[in-house]
Amino acid sequence: MTAMPILSLIVFSPLAGALVVALLPPENAGAIRRSTFVFTLVPLVLAILLLAAFDPANSGMQCTETARWIPQFHIDYRLGVDGLSLFLVLLTAFLTPVVALASWGDIQKRVKEYMVLLLLLECGMLGAFLALDLFLFYVFWEVMLVPMYFLIGIWGGPRRVYAAIKFVLYTMAGSLLMLVGIIYLALQHAAQRGELSFDLLRLYDLSLPFPAQAWLFAAFALAFAIKVPMFPLHTWLPDAHVEAPTGGSVILAGVLLKLGTYGFLRFALPLFPDAAIAAAPVLAALAVVGIVYGALVAMAQPDLKKLVAYSSVSHLGFVMLGLFTFNPEGTAGAIYQMLNHGLSTGALFLLVGMIYERRHTRQIADFGGLWKPLPVYGACFLVILLSSIGLPGLNGFVGEFLILLGAFGRWRLLAAAGATGVVLGAAYMLWMFLRVMFGPMRHGENAALADLSPREIAALAPILALCLYMGMYPQPLLRRMEPSVDAYLARIEKRIAASEHPVLTARSAVAESSPAHSAAQIPRAANWENSR
Repeated sequence: MTAMPILSLIVFSPLAGALVVALLPPENAGAIRRSTFVFTLVPLVLAILLLAAFDPANSGMQCTETARWIPQFHIDYRLGVDGLSLFLVLLTAFLTPVVALASWGDIQKRVKEYMVLLLLLECGMLGAFLALDLFLFYVFWEVMLVPMYFLIGIWGGPRRVYAAIKFVLYTMAGSLLMLVGIIYLALQHAAQRGELSFDLLRLYDLSLPFPAQAWLFAAFALAFAIKVPMFPLHTWLPDAHVEAPTGGSVILAGVLLKLGTYGFLRFALPLFPDAAIAAAPVLAALAVVGIVYGALVAMAQPDLKKLVAYSSVSHLGFVMLGLFTFNPEGTAGAIYQMLNHGLSTGALFLLVGMIYERRHTRQIADFGGLWKPLPVYGACFLVILLSSIGLPGLNGFVGEFLILLGAFGRWRLLAAAGATGVVLGAAYMLWMFLRVMFGPMRHGENAALADLSPREIAALAPILALCLYMGMYPQPLLRRMEPSVDAYLARIEKRIAASEHPVLTARSAVAESSPAHSAAQIPRAANWENSR
């Protein structure tokens, strides 16, 4: 493994697959679908090998790869993986073949172009999770926009062009400011260390005054908050989800939104810890507003897909709340909840797409009584729904429990307000399920619907298995996150301890810190405020 460039193979094997698929004759749709599915399995197999070779006791970057890229600007090709990114890479590699399999029935026109764009999108997502050079990260970040723009704009719904343009404009508005911040960091490294550098690990050690940190954090945070999306920057998401094809919605919810939360975790918080701590109360409050607002708006939706879209705003509010607890429970819970949301919400979009293929409507009022003709579909829907609302024994519970445990140790009132999102989530999801599966059958064609095909079951079965496994036995995942989470928090504590800014040094210790400890067996790091 040490001699094998496994990270490069993971990132660029989808690109190689896209080139091969692009050469296939467009009229042979079956060969195009099969080839795409095989090529999406390659990074999944490599990611599983990466998981097997990953050292759980090592908190640093593993399997690193470095090569000179643009030497005159000291820009390098630099990849690495640690406990913060390992499972997000696995999630991306896992969901893409699921999408390829599920798209066989959904995509009937321009099949080759769709599959090529799907593989290009996977290449960009994997590269963004593994890049350790800020310029390289920005390249992958922007590369992802192009295939998603076309997936929505060509294969989307009636308002697909509007949704695609809105998605690109929102994302680019934030990313351009982030590019300015990246260039400023490289110039600061030249001023302090004598040479330009975009190396993330070197930039972690820069000493920046608080005003500079505040402006840079704002630039990075805006780009990532739009991608999450955080309230009130979320308005592009429902349009993109509703108009996107099923596969596009699954990738958008399952992976692309996680790049926003990952961006906070990998870049914005450790690069600018003083500013992050100062802004934490405001961003934590916005996260809680997003939790409650997303749940309430989801409850009022008559469209199944829009309901699931607004549920993403609520669920990712929990992730953001966990990230700004700055303790092991909340941080590990946030990473775990990224994975949970990718699985459960991705599966919900698959289920909505499957019923849309049969009825060509997503209006809840057009359904009712579906359990009788679709018992297998109903059983899968029920398990995924219970995972989404955090039923103990399924994966959603673990992430929400850790986040709320960490939040109660730091933001008690915000944690209590955020906990209402769990209740509201159960309310709108169960009410929707009741109307769709057990309500009165208002349309006779519902009685003649065909249940899930073997292909559709094959797409859902691995997600169901992972939801159960991660809910019953989370320790293997948490154990591999633990050293990197501790190192990440220690880096922030060290930078805060060295800060001389009065906004930070005058802060008292966390009020009435909870003595509770995590059932995930992640040891609590020293309280970051007491360490100063």
